[in-house]
Amino acid sequence: MEFFTKKMKFPDADNALPGRSKEMSVPERHFVNGNLMKPPFPEDFEQAIFGMGCFWGAERHFWEQEGVHITAAGYAGGITPNPTYEEVCSGLTGHNEVVLVVFDPKVVNFEVLLALFWESHDPTQGMRQGNDVGTQYRSGIYTFSPEQSARAEASMAIFQNNLRKGGYEAITTEIYCAPEFYYAEHYHQQYLAKVPNGYCGLGGTGVCYKREAAKS
Repeated sequence: MEFFTKKMKFPDADNALPGRSKEMSVPERHFVNGNLMKPPFPEDFEQAIFGMGCFWGAERHFWEQEGVHITAAGYAGGITPNPTYEEVCSGLTGHNEVVLVVFDPKVVNFEVLLALFWESHDPTQGMRQGNDVGTQYRSGIYTFSPEQSARAEASMAIFQNNLRKGGYEAITTEIYCAPEFYYAEHYHQQYLAKVPNGYCGLGGTGVCYKREAAKS
């Protein structure tokens, strides 16, 4: 019980793990589409970071979307620099399991990605997603511009209204400017493309986003 209680609370700077200066080594190219996994990305492309439970299933949702250039599993929103998966799972880094999404706004509107985000998980569960429990499984949108932030906030209001009609409680999703993104280990990248029958704990609420607002 003490272990689960610890995983539900954020560490402070005094008890967070120290981490390391060395970045995680990841494959040069995306396993699904062959695009380069690290910057520089095309100048006119945009980025967004989403946390919605286990990043294996979350990443697959986004790489299947037309207009997405690359996806990458990683960690963000915590204290520990360049954490390992085991450290994140300990609850002593403060990081969320997230997916970096690089996309072409001429092909896919940011609000399409927001609709995909809202509909693909339950954003009312706090520090968990289904059977996955801990701060690393919290719901979050981490933005790269004031426009993205405004659109994310507006989309949350839309989906909150729809959730209430469906009998759900308040959304617990955090929305703020993108913190530093740390790539996860190579074996996490595009995991469900490599292991098609692998674990995916994501499950949506069955509530739809306002589709007319999410056209590209």
